[in-house]
Amino acid sequence: MDGIIPLYKERGMTSNDCVFKCRKILKNKRVGHSGTLDPNVDGVLPICVGKATKVVNYLMDSGKVYFGEITLGMATTTEDLEGEIIAQQRLAKPVTAAAIDEAMQSLTGNLIQIPPMYSAIKVKGRRLYDYARAGESVERPRRKITVTYFKQARAATFDNEQGQQKIYFEVGCGKGTYVRTLAVDLGKKLGVPAVMSELTRLASGGFKISQAVKLADLSAAAVKGELEQYLFPADHALTKFPHHKLTEEQWRIVQNGGFLLPRYLQDEQRPFIVLMYAEKARAIYRFNQAEERYQPEQMIDLTEGEK
Repeated sequence: MDGIIPLYKERGMTSNDCVFKCRKILKNKRVGHSGTLDPNVDGVLPICVGKATKVVNYLMDSGKVYFGEITLGMATTTEDLEGEIIAQQRLAKPVTAAAIDEAMQSLTGNLIQIPPMYSAIKVKGRRLYDYARAGESVERPRRKITVTYFKQARAATFDNEQGQQKIYFEVGCGKGTYVRTLAVDLGKKLGVPAVMSELTRLASGGFKISQAVKLADLSAAAVKGELEQYLFPADHALTKFPHHKLTEEQWRIVQNGGFLLPRYLQDEQRPFIVLMYAEKARAIYRFNQAEERYQPEQMIDLTEGEK
């Protein structure tokens, strides 16, 4: 079994929990996910199975969309509600929608982000959360991220009794973006402590949440022998690249890891190209400018197939 399953990760589970359960359901050890979701976050988690595990990195490079809630007036150690409160500030009045919009707009584009201490990024061989739990400090790496858009999804609400304001947002962002850190940075722009209080991933790897399947439904489909309905081909992760349908002769060359000259591909000279045979993505080839030829970048499926 090979392909990509748009899984709906429920809250309370780690991404690795999902991979473990999928291995049992699918009876396949070659299973991997394409981008970690924290246990308290739900939403789309593309799962790669079999030969499709070779395109995990291409899925991870795709953009993601989230819907969530930011609470103004408090901050925590983890930047979400899982951590201990480290700052509180009662808001005398709500922040205006215009001020929120302006602050959100300033957090779009190509940015430098410092990841939270409670994250799985490694520094000197240790996870940042290991340093945090041990009460140790360490310099965190600055990371380049891209935020395509950051906007209010609906009108914010204000709690007079608590002196807190909730902002409901949608964000489109690239690989490596910590949305909870984005929430904290929004609070800094507005001059108040902030925390990400809710988060759902609406889209990832080209899949929308409406396409996502729950583990229970996946398990039921396995019992009925109907898993194929949830499997997407590996090529789903490669739609941004140009494609070329191989001839029989070219297919034999590719199976042996051989080079292809531009004249074989209508003199195209694209940085990367997906090679198709028998309606399947077989390999990704990279154009070597110095040698003026295409060479293997990632082999995906070199098994025989009907023409």
